[in-house]
Amino acid sequence: MAVVIGQINFKDDLKLNLFRKGPKRIYVNESILKKQSEIKNYIRSVCFCSNDIDIVRSEPSYRRTWIDKVVSQLEPVYLDLISRFNRLLKQRSHFWRSESFLKTKSKDIIESFDIQMSIISTRIFRRRRRALLKIKPYVEYWHNHLSKSQEQIDINYLSGMQNISPEEEEEEVISKKIAEQLLNQRSIEALTGKCNFGPHRDDVEFLINNVSVRKYGSSGQQRTFILALKMAELDLLTKTLNAAPILILDDVLAELDLTRQNLLLNSVGKDSQCFISATHLDKFNQSFLGSSQMIHL
Repeated sequence: MAVVIGQINFKDDLKLNLFRKGPKRIYVNESILKKQSEIKNYIRSVCFCSNDIDIVRSEPSYRRTWIDKVVSQLEPVYLDLISRFNRLLKQRSHFWRSESFLKTKSKDIIESFDIQMSIISTRIFRRRRRALLKIKPYVEYWHNHLSKSQEQIDINYLSGMQNISPEEEEEEVISKKIAEQLLNQRSIEALTGKCNFGPHRDDVEFLINNVSVRKYGSSGQQRTFILALKMAELDLLTKTLNAAPILILDDVLAELDLTRQNLLLNSVGKDSQCFISATHLDKFNQSFLGSSQMIHL
């Protein structure tokens, strides 16, 4: 077993027990957390690692995971919404293939699923969209800062929800429209057993000068965009929570050219605690090393 002990804002004691087998245990002030997600009520962090380039470059699931992490840091209760939705989705798919449905063809249970899924889907949709609207100005700032260019960036939430205007915020209106779409795709779902509409199918689109960064962005543009996303996430959380999260940079300098490395190093660590992992120190200038505490492993 390994034990990690720390202090949060000099008032809450944190202890993390790690085991070779089984789940880890988290304690705050000697009290075990019933849900590990509750740790977000005490400590926030933004992590950037080399694999994060997949958020920009790869399939939609990476972008959904990214925006869900952003929202959960702003509203820890959001994790419960995602958990409930995934549970409903699994139960719904299982019911379509179950013997009870094949025998009875009962629609009552599916309609019950539709009601619950439309409500939870609406709450997920609204929170994701709000988070993207909030983070966009910070992404614009950091992208301009890191690229030293006049490129115009944009971020769009791509949802399968039809006939919902970008300004629509009324939960009842959105929920009703989602329920209608769930009903319309029910005949196809009965054949496939899969729900092809909902938050689990949505995507986030990143654009530079109205062109998709994922499809047509150069390697440098993609790396700059993901770095801007992460720094924007840090700024958004700091502004919203009135406290700077911990910034974790996991061997990211190898992914950046010298200009972007210097821009990043000159920007981090000023207002937040920052941990940087690296295999070589030659990427860092001497002034940065002189102001940093180094731990060799």
